[in-house]
Amino acid sequence: MAVMSPESNSLQVEAAHVAKDQAVKSSESVRILIVDDHELIRQGVRFIFSRDPQFVISGEAANGAEAIEQVKKLNPHAVILDISMPVMNGLEAATEIRRLSPQTKIVILTMHDSAQMRNQSQEAGADAFITKSQVASKLLQVVQSLLEIRKAETS
Repeated sequence: MAVMSPESNSLQVEAAHVAKDQAVKSSESVRILIVDDHELIRQGVRFIFSRDPQFVISGEAANGAEAIEQVKKLNPHAVILDISMPVMNGLEAATEIRRLSPQTKIVILTMHDSAQMRNQSQEAGADAFITKSQVASKLLQVVQSLLEIRKAETS
């Protein structure tokens, strides 16, 4: 399976277990933190979210250590997190982000599609796992589902 979404067996998110106060209010902008050591990937993810007015990119980081600092400052609703990065990898960062901000949704974004990587992501506290080849078709939908928000009406 290339994509782990809330419907998948592993990393399953059940709406019944999400507290109402953790759901994003419809009038609130959804704050996204993008973490990847490649500027081109960050630009692509930024573009995907820019097409939906519900989302605002609150920050970016190029490694896991920067991501942790940004989470402390920005309190994002969701973190889009690469695994393979310098200084601190995404799995280490996910573990710390989960400890610091348990309500923040963590979406692992990687080019490594393996059961081992999915399991390691789950153990680190990730809510979803998406391969970079599926970003354009799945990322927005997965984040919306994790945060229990409706897709913005498009004209």
